[in-house]
Amino acid sequence: MGKGASPFIASFLCFASIASAAPITCDVTVDTSSISGTAGSLDFNFNPGPLVTQSASLQILNFTSNGALAGIPTSIGDVAGTLPATLSFDNGTAFNDYFEGFTYGSTLSFQLSLFGPALSSPDGTSTSGSIFAFSMFSDSLGAVPVLTTDTTNGFAFTINVNLDGSTTITNSSAQTTVVPATGPPAVPEPGTLPLMAAGIGLWLAFRFRLQRR
Repeated sequence: MGKGASPFIASFLCFASIASAAPITCDVTVDTSSISGTAGSLDFNFNPGPLVTQSASLQILNFTSNGALAGIPTSIGDVAGTLPATLSFDNGTAFNDYFEGFTYGSTLSFQLSLFGPALSSPDGTSTSGSIFAFSMFSDSLGAVPVLTTDTTNGFAFTINVNLDGSTTITNSSAQTTVVPATGPPAVPEPGTLPLMAAGIGLWLAFRFRLQRR
């Protein structure tokens, strides 16, 4: 991969800054219309850091596209499944990768789910997190990255699992959207509960006064 100027990278905390027992899920959508018809490849990897890393798992679900998967996929490490079915990754080995040929259409999408002890119950003793990376290439060998400003690594986006169980997304692709997955309404934050209780109390007092008139 070619070297270049440091890309502009937008980083932000994903979903919550504290550990959660529920899986952390993202909906990913990529506008590939600018390279539609190109015979290239896709790469997914989920790897531990270089030091002591707590166990974590990741799944790629609901992969859809009007493009076409091509050839025989290659898996290395703790990876199970094949697209478009669910891919499952663990971070138990140093390099966990899924690579497959792909002819681009105008769009592709998938859901990503992160879970495991590193997210639900950080041990406070690990010294490295884990990182997921997704890349797209315009060739079948994975040598020419596309739709990214990250000319050093070729990643469209990454998700870091931090030592406190939070996650951080770094998106280097203007064509890629990564958002929290849609689901049931969120439980109110603890800090909002006293305000809600106070409001309900005032409303009940007002109703009581009306009834006594």
